[in-house]
Amino acid sequence: MNEKQYKVMGNAGVTSLVLGIVLIASSIATGVLLVIQGAKLLKSKEDMLI
Repeated sequence: MNEKQYKVMGNAGVTSLVLGIVLIASSIATGVLLVIQGAKLLKSKEDMLI
């Protein structure tokens, strides 16, 4: 009975680690894309007429 509980806890730990890594990677990618888009907007600011 205890062995089954240890397997369940191990699987939960692995799942948490994988989800954490995926979230960190996606947040870094999103941040990079936002910085690039912001730089493009600032660069094109001179060409706009308001």
